[in-house]
This record gives sequence, C-alpha cells and structure tokens, in this order.
Amino acid sequence: MAGLSYPKSRKENVVDGLAGVEFTDPYRWLEADTEEVRLWQRAQGQLAADYVRDWPHFDALRESVAHWSAPRFGSIPRFAGSRWFRMAEREGSDAQLPVVADQPFGEGRVLFDPSAEEADQAPLVVWIAPSPDGEILALGVCDDGSEANTIRLIDVATGERLPDPPPQVLMDNWTGGAQWLPDSSGFFFLAVDRATMQRQVMLHDRGAPPTTTPTSLPVSLHYTQVTVSRQGRWAVAHHALMEPRPIALLDLTDRKADWRPFVTEIQGTLVGHVIGDRYVAVTSVGAPRGRIVAIPLDANDPNDSHSWIEIVPESEGAIRSLTPVGDRLYVNELVDTFARIRVFDSEGEPEGEVPLPGLGAIDELPFPLMNLSPRGHPDEFLFAYSSLTHSWGTYRHRPGDETIDTLEAPAVSLPGAVVESRWATSKDGTKIPFHLLRLERNETDRPQPTLIYAYGGFNAPWLPVFPNAMACFVAAGGIFVHAHLRGGGEYGLEWWQGGRMANKQNCYEDLYAVAEELVASGVTGKDLLGVTGGSNGGLMAGVAITQRPDLWRVVVPHVPLLDVIGSCRDPYGLGATVIEFGNPWDADEVRRLASFSPYHLVEDGTAYPALFIDAGDTDPRCPPWHARKFAARMQAASSSDHPILVRIWENVGHGWATPKEVQLTESAEWLAFTMRQLGMTPRSP
Repeated sequence: MAGLSYPKSRKENVVDGLAGVEFTDPYRWLEADTEEVRLWQRAQGQLAADYVRDWPHFDALRESVAHWSAPRFGSIPRFAGSRWFRMAEREGSDAQLPVVADQPFGEGRVLFDPSAEEADQAPLVVWIAPSPDGEILALGVCDDGSEANTIRLIDVATGERLPDPPPQVLMDNWTGGAQWLPDSSGFFFLAVDRATMQRQVMLHDRGAPPTTTPTSLPVSLHYTQVTVSRQGRWAVAHHALMEPRPIALLDLTDRKADWRPFVTEIQGTLVGHVIGDRYVAVTSVGAPRGRIVAIPLDANDPNDSHSWIEIVPESEGAIRSLTPVGDRLYVNELVDTFARIRVFDSEGEPEGEVPLPGLGAIDELPFPLMNLSPRGHPDEFLFAYSSLTHSWGTYRHRPGDETIDTLEAPAVSLPGAVVESRWATSKDGTKIPFHLLRLERNETDRPQPTLIYAYGGFNAPWLPVFPNAMACFVAAGGIFVHAHLRGGGEYGLEWWQGGRMANKQNCYEDLYAVAEELVASGVTGKDLLGVTGGSNGGLMAGVAITQRPDLWRVVVPHVPLLDVIGSCRDPYGLGATVIEFGNPWDADEVRRLASFSPYHLVEDGTAYPALFIDAGDTDPRCPPWHARKFAARMQAASSSDHPILVRIWENVGHGWATPKEVQLTESAEWLAFTMRQLGMTPRSP
C-alpha cells in the first residue's frame, strides 16, 4: 500500500466477551507491555516518522508549526499574601516554570526549576497552588508525561524545598492540586491508587512533624474536590466530574467537627461556592441551560430543590461557571457557542456585562469540577480570552468598570483571517452549528482542502479558540472547521443528553451532517476533506473512518479510545463508558456499544482513506493499545493504496504534560501527513 511495508502484525484466535456477548479480538496481544510489542510499536513509529519526513516540505512545516503554536490554555496568575504566582516560560527553556512577582505579569523570580531534579529527563510542573499567606508554594511534578504527579513544597522567601511533602501520587491536575486551609497550616488533595484508579481525599498537616492522613470522605473511582470558602470557615466536598454536587461540608472553625452531608440525592449539576452563610451555585436542576441558586448552609433538607432560592433564572445562554468577585457574581455562559459574562449583585440583580474583545471563549477547563480552584484576585475578575483568530490573552475587569484592562496580550494571531458561522442539519433534523476559519483571500467558491475538528462528548463544550498549530493549515490556504456536536456542553444539559448513552450515534450523525453540508455547498470535496479530534474526539475520528469511509480523504485520531468493548476491562475506561456510552453489563447495550467501536467496525476489503493515529505510551486515559490494535486491524483490512500509520510517543500521555518541543514535533508530523494527503504546501509565517 502506497509503497509502504508495514511491520508484521500476527493474529491470534482470541475471543473477547462482555455481558455474554462475544467478539473476535485478533490483536489482543498488542495490549501487553512486552518486548515484542515495544519493538512493533517502535517499528511502526519509525515508518510513520520516515513517511512524513520524506515529504519535502516537512522542515518548513515544522517552522510554521512553531510559529503558530501558543499555550493550550490561558494564563491566569493567582494572588496570595500580597504576591502573584504564575507559570512562565523562561527564555531557552522547554518548560513552564513557577514564578512569584509583585504584579500579575511582573518580572518574576523562579521558585522551582525541574531541570535540577535527578531524573533521566526534566519533569514538568503540572500545577501550582500558593498558600493563602503566600509563604509556601505547593506544586505537582510529573516525570513521565502521564500527568501522574507528586507534590513538592517550596519556601517562597528562599526558594528552598521544604521537607516531608506528601508521598502519595495525584493522577493529574484536575482538582487543582492542593486546596489550602485558610491559615496555611495544610491542604487537602486527591490521591489515586494507580493500579485500581480508586481516589481518596487526603489532608496534609504542616505541623511538627508534618502528617498526611485520609479524610472520612468516601473512596471512589470518581473525582472528589475539596474547596475552601474565601471567608475561610467552610470546606466543601464536590463529587463527580461532569455533574458535580456538594456532598459534604466541614466547619473549619471546629477542630472536632467531621464532614456532614449536604446535597447528596439530586439528579443534575450543582456546583459553586460558599458565600457567607449560603451555598451559591450553577445548577441544571429545573433548568437545562443552567440557573444560579442559593441554599442556606443550615437548610432542613438541602436536597429539596423546591426550597432553593433562585438568584439568576435560566436564559438563552448555557451557564458554565460562577466566580465570586468581592460582593459580585460573575457568570460565564455560552450563547450560540460564544462566551458571554454577565455580572450580578449577591441577590441576582443584573449589573451589566463584561465587554469581551470579540466573539470567542474565556478560559475554562472542560468539566465543571475543574473550574472550582481559586485563580486571580478575590476582588478583581481576571480571565483569559481567545478566539479562532487570536491566541490567549489575559484581561482584568473590576466591578463597576465599563472597560477591561489587558494584562497580557495574545502572543499569536492569524492576520487576514475571517470566521463564518454556519449550520448543518443532522439526520434527525437538529441544527448543528459550526465555524469556518479561512484567509479572507481564500474564498469558498470552489472546493478546497478542509479539516474538521470536533469532540462531542462528556458535557464538555468545544470552545471556539485559536487552533494553535492547526493555524498553519489555514495559513497554507486550507479551511479549518470548528464543529459543535451533540454530546458536548455548548447548549446545556439537553445538548449533552442528545449525544450521550442511547443517543451517542447522534454525535456521529452530526459530524456527517457538517461534512455533507461542506461538500454540498462547494466548500470542499470528499477528496479534499479531513477530520481530526483527540480523546473522545479521537473516538469520533475512528468512528468516522469506519462508519463513513466514503466521506474522507484523511483521518487523524489523537490519543484515541478505539476499542470500546476492550476499554471496559480497564478501570478508567469502564468509568468513562458508564458515564458517557452505555451499560456494559447489559447485552443489548453491549451490542449498541459495538456499533460505534471502531476496532469492531473494520471490514476486510474496504477502501479506507489515509489514516494517521497519534498516541502516547504513558496515557492513563486512552492507553496506547487502542492505537496499536486499531492500526494493525486497519493495515490488514484496507484495500486502498492510502497509508495507514500509527505514531506512539514515548514518555507522552494524554497531552496535558507533554514537553513543548515534543508537542511541536508531534503536531508537525500529523499535519505533514494531512497536508501531504490533501496536496497542500506550507507557507512561511
């Protein structure tokens, strides 16, 4: 195929079973961590690397990727003890380093240099959390790209490491790392047992001697995050990642107090902050697009949603998060996929909107639980903002002001670019929004190379932000399509439910509707169309190539889940399946899961389009065996002459803890593959 000689992939007579339903699994051996598998993986990676570097434009593209790449997330400094703490890139360094400064983006003093660690490669700092008095910086260090990290404690005045940090492992930075007690005497954090994926909230006490003990909060496969109220009296334990609720409260003024149940029996999201003697939160209960409610901390039955006090009613916007600033409430929401920030007083009286720089998104992490950790300043609203044409900038709004201050301007922009918002009609008649990003001179009056980027899952909105490395695709004359599929959180609870569980196929029908609309309107042709996505979006890309191979010229799944049935043998994969895909203990549900499991959809003799699978070998969320098995199956099955390649990066995980230089090379490789298939030539920035 295409003159390529694939590494040999032997088959075995293995049968996989789930809920009594059996499936052939000829490449089960590629799930193992053996020398045979490692040699196979490296041979496949070398083949992929050689193929993209055989393209004469690879070096030019690598330079273009470096130019257009910007940080994946916005930078929001954190104020503590009259100091500002942030992550910053030191000139000549490949890593973001924690610094302390007198101003949000003032000249900083580096507090920890990972390159000084005794390790084969310099680890990465994946989170920072200063103590309230600003005297200690807690941070998480990852040394294998997996996001798993251990805690370091730094004396801010001297930069010296403090002894006896907690020895436990944190899975990632999704619960903010360390959540400090108000007197800076210790902090809560979420430890993980990497073998079972069970999580437990721990309390680290900085006493003499320091101790780390488990709390009485339940051990669970799900995330639990403890946050501390700004007034310092209450700790709140929120449970569950996508539909969190405040399951317990702890009175920090009573040393003998234990956690007491709070809201434990609702169906839906309830996530917010203790403000005074009330819990003020965003909820989907009684409002699919969200509303703001208040619950007295001493309520007789906090589970009774009829007794909750509505502060901000549901509107046309999908409310994503709530930030207390002084005595104001800043409400972040999406209106037809774009950000809007409204300001209210403590009782819900409107005070206007924050004037944003244009149509785009403010920096929010994908899941509601992840946005609870404190950032910025308690009396100022600091936020990062990006659009499809500009990378992240950081801004400040003070209550009562009619303007915003620019604290850090966007590092990269795409000059001469325009954005068009369009709609496609899905199979069931639902209107699906998408945005075209192109150069103004690059009209849509003839079919042109086009790349769709989408996600569609886990209630995570696919924010319309700068495409980073993919901007070089646009700069080279391509059309970038940012699509909003059901299963995401762009329009609230019903949008998620419409592409989840029994409705999961709707997500893929939405994608096909966007693709077919692009072809029908003359924007592109099937021989010029590609699709890509990561994680759940990688699953989407895998489904797309197996369900509709006729639609695409090139498909690139990143860090993908591709064997939905097999993933249920893994604790993390099982948890994701139960949350988003279906019931793995029900035979009919298992058959439905197999209907969108790419590994099980591959058919021998099918003319598949070009495929480049990109994954990390320390990924705990979508392990690399998904990519290995799918690549082997596709290489054996495809009857076309299009290349089927897989690149699995060593010491790389799901992408949240990947060194910058590796990110750039990784992006250059898959983009080179894509642009080579579509007949494109990179242009100098």
